[in-house]
Amino acid sequence: MSDYDVIVIGSGAGGGTLVHRLAPSGKKVLLLERGDWLTREPQNWLSQDVFVDGRYQSEDTWYDDKDKPFPPQVHYFVGGATKLYGAALYRLRAEDFGELQHHDGVSPAWPISYEEMEPHYMQAEQLYQVHGARGEDPTEPPASGDYPFPAVSHEPRIQQLSDDLAAAGHQPFHAPCGVMLNESNMPFSKCVRCQDCDGFPCLVHAKSDAEVISVRPALEHDNVTLLTGAQAVKLSTDAGGKTVTEVVVERDGGTETHTADIVVVSCGAANSARLLLASATDKHPNGLANGSDQVGRNYMFHNSQAVLALSKDPNPTVFQKTLGLNDYYFAGEEFDYPLGNIQMVGKSQAPMFHGEKPGETKFAPDWTLENVASHAVDFWLSTEDLPKAENRVTLGPDGHVKLTYSYSNEEPKKQLLGKLESMLDDIGMHPHHLLPHHAYLKNEIPVAGVAHQTGTCRFGVDPADSVLDTNCKAHELDNLYVVDTSFFPSIGAVNPALTAMANAIRVGDHLLERLGA
Repeated sequence: MSDYDVIVIGSGAGGGTLVHRLAPSGKKVLLLERGDWLTREPQNWLSQDVFVDGRYQSEDTWYDDKDKPFPPQVHYFVGGATKLYGAALYRLRAEDFGELQHHDGVSPAWPISYEEMEPHYMQAEQLYQVHGARGEDPTEPPASGDYPFPAVSHEPRIQQLSDDLAAAGHQPFHAPCGVMLNESNMPFSKCVRCQDCDGFPCLVHAKSDAEVISVRPALEHDNVTLLTGAQAVKLSTDAGGKTVTEVVVERDGGTETHTADIVVVSCGAANSARLLLASATDKHPNGLANGSDQVGRNYMFHNSQAVLALSKDPNPTVFQKTLGLNDYYFAGEEFDYPLGNIQMVGKSQAPMFHGEKPGETKFAPDWTLENVASHAVDFWLSTEDLPKAENRVTLGPDGHVKLTYSYSNEEPKKQLLGKLESMLDDIGMHPHHLLPHHAYLKNEIPVAGVAHQTGTCRFGVDPADSVLDTNCKAHELDNLYVVDTSFFPSIGAVNPALTAMANAIRVGDHLLERLGA
């Protein structure tokens, strides 16, 4: 007799959302989170603590392909990576679910269609209280309803930028954003439109993260149990290797085991692969569910660049992440291949420059950095990272994550930056003053910026070239699921969080049916 009906390992966009879906069923659910609750404290909103001192970064050590250790930019808390994300909740484009030709190769088709995912996107947008405006984005996929909340308004400088871009023939749109904002009644709004949102924890719990939106409400149900500080280190199976029988957990300095009829791994793309690889058995000598040799492979995390433009006019914007541009998301008349997505990021603050360039800024007067920050307009550019078998997670020294990675689509990345420069020239900004902005990438180590990590356990119909079936169940085991961004066969060029949430709802419905709930 199992202790639980379902064990979910990880409480982020995948695991947290899944537990929220299962909670009302009455089925006994155990949620394991290796981290703790993120402390609510003044430092949540201090850029020095968050971006310079790395107060909330994990103490993990990962290794690159040369076995050189590096600190990954990961965060282990209830709510997972969503605790510090920017809450940019985009749907993948409908075309992203099909095969797309890129400069460096083919982005493969998904085994399910956009139409199959669409109802779950709607439910995820409702759950995570997404603000947006249908019809502005020319690449927007079909939707069965409006956003649940109106778009977050642009502040004057960003509205001017939007108007200037539109006048120059571009199609800017209000970026979809997950915040608990009521602009029509600000005295009763949870969100206060502060500058400390993108990349920060939200001190007032007004960001739509997985802890606030999913885990806390799930815990109101007596059938849901959360264990924090509980790191799953191995999954044990029966003698035949067809069923996971135990989850081995390190907690409070000791080791304990838990059992469930169904086990769901939701640790994030790198750590989910690590757990499966560390659970090798005689029946699964290359790692659990790895008969295809695909566990850990096809790691993707977006070919991204954060840049700041120096505006001739001051930019007093506080909440800046409200505008997006997808004019070059797909191939068009000018380019034979897709370039990607352009969106705003959180507003630059002077202490961030100390964090990303400590040597160069050590003796810079604070007023100089403040002046740069006051004129900065900050952009995030994402080009699709193609799945490559050699880009992979393996087990490094002492069983830690070893990440082997090389970039793809470098030419479209350069072209997208060039288009941004050209656009800024057209609207009277400084086209040659686009500066790399590493505060959001955290540092210049390519493999360390893992916020958008996907792949490693892709789903598909053929067990020979995929790890999971279309319900995200491991092909080779009867009761093992992986429900996080690991399942992505391709990553598209927009933020992956909403797709992870929508898929968790989709798989949750499947599990409820399987459990007879």
